[in-house]
Amino acid sequence: MTVVHDAELMTVGPDEAVVTFHTDGEEPVTTRVGDTEVTTTGRYHHAPVGALEPGTEYRLAVDGAAPTEWLPASFTTLERPPGRLLATIATANDVHFGETECGRIGNLGEEELGPILRAEPGERPYPEVMNGAVVEEMHALDPDAVVVKGDLTDAGDEREFEAFLDAYGALGARMQWVRGNHDVMTDPHFADGYAPYAVHVDGVTLAVVDTVVPGVDRGQLSADQVAWLDDLAGSVSTPVLVFGHHHLWNLDADHRSGTYFGINPDDSEALAAIVGRRENIAGYFSGHTHRNRVRRFPSARDVPFVEIACTKDYPGAWAEYRVYEGGYTQVVRRAAAAAAMAWSEKTRVMFAGLYRDYALGPLGDRCFTERF
Repeated sequence: MTVVHDAELMTVGPDEAVVTFHTDGEEPVTTRVGDTEVTTTGRYHHAPVGALEPGTEYRLAVDGAAPTEWLPASFTTLERPPGRLLATIATANDVHFGETECGRIGNLGEEELGPILRAEPGERPYPEVMNGAVVEEMHALDPDAVVVKGDLTDAGDEREFEAFLDAYGALGARMQWVRGNHDVMTDPHFADGYAPYAVHVDGVTLAVVDTVVPGVDRGQLSADQVAWLDDLAGSVSTPVLVFGHHHLWNLDADHRSGTYFGINPDDSEALAAIVGRRENIAGYFSGHTHRNRVRRFPSARDVPFVEIACTKDYPGAWAEYRVYEGGYTQVVRRAAAAAAMAWSEKTRVMFAGLYRDYALGPLGDRCFTERF
């Protein structure tokens, strides 16, 4: 009997669902969504089911896998925003070209938070495996714009940055990027002044901001950038989606921190105030935390402040945004190539086995519809 491991309902959109899992050998397994069956064969399984109806509940079953928190017995597809599809955007973050050790935090060793994982001798570096798979999937999607939201490199080395450009540069001029904290470890002035900038696609404006504090992992949003975002949102008639590396401080916290590893409390409140005032800002999207999470705050009109899990290890995430006349959908995807899934399966056990529960996040934080 086939034994299925770690079956997860990874992605749900208005018209699709994707289930991923692995088996001990090259075995066929059937996934059922409603009356539709998809059979996949291999050790690493990526089972997409399309042609679904928006806002509809479907039964879900995978042969050899019992229902769990991560593989529910049923799910409901996302509502499709009203109006025409205007644009598609893809993002990645925490791609870490040049990294050779996965799972290390500071000076903690394997005995505290193991395992520490590395590519085996003779294997391709895992950042190349993971990002190569994602770039191929982005090519197939053919989005109107791509934003890579920081930590392009492991330590800001010039060769690491060139490797990033070689990989994501294949997507052409539509590929945009912004630095993260890892990118200023070697040269604190790397890409000074590159952001903020705006990208205009049909139906929406993308605002890309620089949240780096050189020399530390903490984030900020300078007063100049806050003013720039305010002016931009006031000057365009389209909805605005904001992208940066660091995530927001918890605006509902009953304390303040001067060492928070996201955007500091004062700057987070300044950003939230702009979002609260400018009704066309429809979301802020970050990386840095290596997890999927959405938070909403009344002071910022309850728009989503989003964190997307990293590309370079489990779950091998990247995100797709479909922009319609009346809103957008976010769907988080998992790099599906066999070599990429092999690495991401290996890394799900990091941090004493707690990484999956931290990184994957609830389905509703990965995939949602937001109306304008």
